[in-house]
Amino acid sequence: MHDKKEVKGKAGNTVKSIVVSSLVKSYGPLKAVNDVSITIEKGVIFGMLGPNGAGKTTMVEILVGLRFPDSGSVTVLELNPVTQKEKLNQKIGVQLQTPSLFPRLTVRESLRLHAGLYQNPFPEAQVLAWIGLHEKAGTLNYKLSGGQMQRLAVGTAIIGNGEIIFLDEPTTGLDPQARRNLWEVILHLKNLGKTIFLTTHYMEEAQQLCDQVAIIDHGSIIALDSPEGLINNHYSEQAIEIKITDGMDTDYSNIPGVSRFQITEEKATLYSSNVEDSIRYLINEEKKGKAALTNLSIRKATLEDVFLKLTGRSIRG
Repeated sequence: MHDKKEVKGKAGNTVKSIVVSSLVKSYGPLKAVNDVSITIEKGVIFGMLGPNGAGKTTMVEILVGLRFPDSGSVTVLELNPVTQKEKLNQKIGVQLQTPSLFPRLTVRESLRLHAGLYQNPFPEAQVLAWIGLHEKAGTLNYKLSGGQMQRLAVGTAIIGNGEIIFLDEPTTGLDPQARRNLWEVILHLKNLGKTIFLTTHYMEEAQQLCDQVAIIDHGSIIALDSPEGLINNHYSEQAIEIKITDGMDTDYSNIPGVSRFQITEEKATLYSSNVEDSIRYLINEEKKGKAALTNLSIRKATLEDVFLKLTGRSIRG
């Protein structure tokens, strides 16, 4: 059984938004959620990072009362999502990975419909501006593009002005600019005191937005910390990236400073604790005709590197 992991908000904040203890949910022999225990305090952006099928959506559905756990306990804002779902619904906003929006309603009507479910919703015009759909307010939902539909789904989760906003892969299908615009909205909501529970498979998104990140794989949380903490705990090295060319020697095990390396079809990533020695060695090898330093770059380790180290594979497959 895993120790409970506590996610802290602002200094001195002891209000628990979400408490999960020994949670299990199975589908036949598959454990979609496997003995998960976390505590999330008010006012943080909590990210659940993992590939498709890791258990992220199932976790969200349990937290908002759409699925029953097999065992374990869950409280959200000190409410049981199963037995007190109606009361909880007044306090949260939810965007699911597959949104359910009425095709014959307009964007404005969809927001208005969801706003009517809450006592103190955000102004409709404000949410339209946040999601960048003010010019599409009178458009029927079925005429929206995939990215516009995704932004509307996020808008329906936001408009209720809930204490916790659950966003399940909110930026999937968005272009880079729309994605960054939504990041700004999420950070603004945090500044308003909201707790954000975010699932994503985008490393940069988790690293840029989240106060705390849980890496989930095969239903289990395998690491939990701040993005910076995850990186520092698992990597003291820097990454050297080299484009692989035909005939290039890809055995990097004897390079000074390199503790491990990863090969993909297009590039080699070397993790070095002494970049100067590693680069000097590679330059000498290039002079001998044993290496080709095409598109060489040096960077700090990222969450992508952490995930690769912990799971042995890229989050994208």
